[in-house]
Amino acid sequence: MAKRDYYEVLGVERGTSEADLKKAYRRLAMKHHPDRNPDDKASEDKFKEANEAYEVLSDASKRAAYDQYGHAGVDPSMGGGGFGGGAGGANFSDIFGDVFSDFFGGGRGGGGRGGAQRGSDLRYTLELNLEEAVRGTTVNIRVPTLVNCKPCDGSGAKKGSSPVTCPTCGGIGQVRMQQGFFSVQQTCPRCHGHGKIISDPCDACHGEGRVEEYKTLSVKVPPGVDTGDRIRLSGEGEAGTQGGPTGDLYVVINVREHAIFQRDGKHLYCEVPISFTDAALGGELEVPTLDGRVKLKIPEGTQTGKQFRLRGKGVAPVRGGGAGDLMCRVAVETPVNLGRRQRELLEEFRTSLEGDNTHSPKASGWFEGVKRFFGDL
Repeated sequence: MAKRDYYEVLGVERGTSEADLKKAYRRLAMKHHPDRNPDDKASEDKFKEANEAYEVLSDASKRAAYDQYGHAGVDPSMGGGGFGGGAGGANFSDIFGDVFSDFFGGGRGGGGRGGAQRGSDLRYTLELNLEEAVRGTTVNIRVPTLVNCKPCDGSGAKKGSSPVTCPTCGGIGQVRMQQGFFSVQQTCPRCHGHGKIISDPCDACHGEGRVEEYKTLSVKVPPGVDTGDRIRLSGEGEAGTQGGPTGDLYVVINVREHAIFQRDGKHLYCEVPISFTDAALGGELEVPTLDGRVKLKIPEGTQTGKQFRLRGKGVAPVRGGGAGDLMCRVAVETPVNLGRRQRELLEEFRTSLEGDNTHSPKASGWFEGVKRFFGDL
């Protein structure tokens, strides 16, 4: 029986990309895999046919020979490239790894033979107030972590004994499992890929080789840090396994909200309430900064929302550069709880302004705009 065209088998056009070729093969392999179609000879034949087609077309040299000479160009009996050798073997193996992963959930090789593994990195969130973040500080923190068990020196075996070769995998760390049409390798379920088991575990760590402890560390916080910045303490994470190196500890900064200032990068912002009379007549106020109080001159006729800049009164960034500014936004405060005489004075003041729009230029312009708006309607 004549073989079908390999491109037809995979359902792709000549000249299709390697990625599309791989997708087409995977789709067919998943559909016709013998484990999904037990006792189905037709599906098994289609599965083998797709394997053969992909092994040729996934190899650049074999594909070129096939495109020029057809099946004769890759037929071993006629001097062609045949199957099972050359670069195509690597591609074929890779694609099968993907298929096995889909079917069995872990690929062909499992986790590999176990050995020394680096300990996990740890994260610690450090809460600071704004002053500490801006000026820098030194803080002691207490961190739970896994450290090497001292009685067994991290081996997990009771003192005087040692781990022995795993009888299930023979020390390889992997076992071969038969999955229907194929056999695959998986991590040994008994030793979990280490190749050795502990027959007489340490009483202190119960064979884990590590125990949980709290340790106190001194963290030097540089000036200018902000929320989200990280300080790395090398080697202060969890202890490694099987003699592996220790992980790191990352101290993540979180700056608490401040009662007066809001921070945006290197600049600080604050709202300064001023009285109605100071806004109208002008004056001088004391405003807070992180370095103490400073005088702020308020010109007469100051409106709500006016912003004053105090240069260099912000934050010096942790990564270098000049200090930012302090932006003071004025909020004119309306007087409340007026006495009788105070009300009388304000009434006299209001009467004195009637008919004179020169004292309220914004209000005058706004009302003129409202009149035009309703006139247009």
